[in-house]
Amino acid sequence: MEETRLAVNGTLMRGLPLNNNLLRVGAKFLREEKTSPNYRLWSINDQYPAMIRDTEKGAAIHLEIWKISESGVLSILSVEPAGLCIGKVELASGLVVLGVLGEPYIIQDQTEITSFGGWREYLIAKGNTAG
Repeated sequence: MEETRLAVNGTLMRGLPLNNNLLRVGAKFLREEKTSPNYRLWSINDQYPAMIRDTEKGAAIHLEIWKISESGVLSILSVEPAGLCIGKVELASGLVVLGVLGEPYIIQDQTEITSFGGWREYLIAKGNTAG
């Protein structure tokens, strides 16, 4: 079974509500990481984030890297909310991995949270660590 690296930036992260979706497919946490400074982040109705690449106004976003089977990636994608997708994410190290991204339409009329540096940091600032 082929395995790959998957970057997650929201409710799939350790300790957050949907982390069991990763654990259920046998994914293994590898490390915390940051993206290259080319991404922006939005809160989608304060339920989950959407990250979009923006090389002009972007910043580095905190995320986690998981080792996961290719079939596991498909399983994860099948239960993600509409408007989230799998794409290629450039890490601060220059390495490119698969990751959860938002489609542009999903951020319309939503709150940009890029300045917090990540979903977990946004939740902490709001006083909500449970996600």
